[in-house]
Amino acid sequence: MEKIASFTVNHEKLLPGVYVSRKDKFGEVVLTTFDIRMTRPNFEPVMNTAEMHTIEHLAATFLRNHSVYGSKTVYFGPMGCRTGFYLILNGNYKSKDIVNLLIEMYKFIANFEGDVPGAAARDCGNYLDMNLPMAKYIGNKFLNEVLLNVNEKNLNYPEN
Repeated sequence: MEKIASFTVNHEKLLPGVYVSRKDKFGEVVLTTFDIRMTRPNFEPVMNTAEMHTIEHLAATFLRNHSVYGSKTVYFGPMGCRTGFYLILNGNYKSKDIVNLLIEMYKFIANFEGDVPGAAARDCGNYLDMNLPMAKYIGNKFLNEVLLNVNEKNLNYPEN
């Protein structure tokens, strides 16, 4: 069996950033999958499920309510390795095209106050596994260390 594309990325050189993971074409429709890598793989600790779950709820809510990207958002969810998230948008994009959207989204996460959307037994299958303070901390860290200082090494996968 062939390796899938995400397993061909050199994770030993991968830095936190925003990367185009793949583009899939369905007729005239292009879906762009982004790798939003919040922690450096195999170098720093992965995120715990509670803060990842909280970021997922906040980011999905933000994206699906966004005036421009709401109708283009196909999916936002966690990576199994717990180093980041995947965002799938309807459209043909480059990493730099969504940096401003992500700055806006991570400011929303870092500054969020109140009840996490969907964090109730009726709305979520694991509503107790949430950690808003840690989600805000990690969101703010990614915002300040990566998104507000983004450069080519955070927008393009490293050479193998």
